[in-house]
Amino acid sequence: MTRVLTLLFAALTVLAGVGQAQAQDFGGFFDSRGIFGGGPDFRGGSSPIRRQTVNFAGNYAPGTIYINTAERRLYLVTGNGQALQYGIGVGRDGFRWSGTHRITAKKEWPSWTPPSQMLARRPDLPRHMKGGIDNPLGARAMYLGSTLYRIHGSNEPETIGQAVSSGCFRMTNDDVTDLYSRVSVGTTVIVKN
Repeated sequence: MTRVLTLLFAALTVLAGVGQAQAQDFGGFFDSRGIFGGGPDFRGGSSPIRRQTVNFAGNYAPGTIYINTAERRLYLVTGNGQALQYGIGVGRDGFRWSGTHRITAKKEWPSWTPPSQMLARRPDLPRHMKGGIDNPLGARAMYLGSTLYRIHGSNEPETIGQAVSSGCFRMTNDDVTDLYSRVSVGTTVIVKN
């Protein structure tokens, strides 16, 4: 009986190790107690605006992203009169815009080079920052046409629902990672101001 328990314990230990490796490959993490966190360790907190499926009256094709800056919401149209709604941070006064673009690039943990216009306003900013948890673009970024604007993550969840950016659309790292997994390069993005 002792031998059977020893073999069983050894097998479970091996399986736990494999499970941990698979979970980490999947983007999960284990905390200091060995408890799986269920998703990437973004340390950015949760959004004050819950991601949810909502009724959506717009006449847009499924897969279209519709951004309403007044509501501070981003909608991913799913069809059948519904959309997945996310809370976002938007441009502050003087930095809001509207138009239709397409996602031209997607990047995980993108590096950031502030545009010259931003550096003129904020000369204290770094000239370049490698991707990572402290990077203002967060875990994912989706680039909009040939503009300087992006839909990107943020490690400042308190800015979601606020007008604080220079024209980009901020999401929590958890929400932007979810959206990133659902859209592709070429996705239409409609911004209503």
